[in-house]
Amino acid sequence: MFHYHPALIAQAAATVDRLSNGRFFLGVGTGENINEGPMGYEFPAYPERIGRMGEALDIMNQLLAGNKVDHRGEYYVVDKAKLYSPPLGNVKILMAAGGPKSAAFAGANADGLITSVKDPVESIERVISPFRQAAKQAGKPAPNIMATRWVVLAKDDDEAWEALGTMRGLRAPGRLEVVDPTVLRQRADEMERTEILNQFTVVGSVEQLIDAYAPLVTEIGATHISIQVASVDPQSTIELVGRDVLPELRRL
Repeated sequence: MFHYHPALIAQAAATVDRLSNGRFFLGVGTGENINEGPMGYEFPAYPERIGRMGEALDIMNQLLAGNKVDHRGEYYVVDKAKLYSPPLGNVKILMAAGGPKSAAFAGANADGLITSVKDPVESIERVISPFRQAAKQAGKPAPNIMATRWVVLAKDDDEAWEALGTMRGLRAPGRLEVVDPTVLRQRADEMERTEILNQFTVVGSVEQLIDAYAPLVTEIGATHISIQVASVDPQSTIELVGRDVLPELRRL
């Protein structure tokens, strides 16, 4: 929301939508300092970030709908912008949320939700329910939900630690303040391994991998599942997911 203008994102979304024959949807979020700070942008508090998101969604939705847009808001200016190669259809905008405030905002203002699930019961209480309630109040009774789960496929903790690699820093403290990912990796390496590994879902078999993602269908009721599995052999894991996991999730 700082180094990319929402009108530019709308144009990029329309282009990819055309290239993918209408299969594209756009994911947005309120950002992290690690993405903005390295370029010298001051990372503001949540009220400004959600304010920027509201303006950005308004601009993008109007452009993607084919309108010529004039906008002079608190954060963005658009002067007679128009997408002359518009999307093929209605590009859905899904917003990432990890807490009730952003979830409710997404329900009221976006076409869907993106959320990461560790504990399905907690996610339903903190994110899914506020999102669905706000969407219902906004007249959107069946909004899209993309749910993901960070899973590590490994035979033991040593292999799981190796599989996570640079991703260990994702669960280190200070993620919202730090601008250098190396710092997060160093912090993770200085912590007890169990403190990091316990924040991921670690599985050792295909059956456990299916069990890890099944609640996203059966309990969360997601319309889209994002598979994020770390392993020491990514290519074999991709093949395993396609062969054994996806058919079972589709059956559910």
